[in-house]
Amino acid sequence: MKAKSQTLRKRKNRKMYKVHGFLKRMSTTAGRKLILKRRRKGRKKLTV
Repeated sequence: MKAKSQTLRKRKNRKMYKVHGFLKRMSTTAGRKLILKRRRKGRKKLTV
């Protein structure tokens, strides 16, 4: 049996990716600009 907090964390993570994830960023113009800026800066991690 899983702990209640563990299932909640999974749901929270799913919501986080839906809001701040790579596909969400790529779907908007501003998001694409943001990823471009992070690539230029040399960030290893572009999104969450």
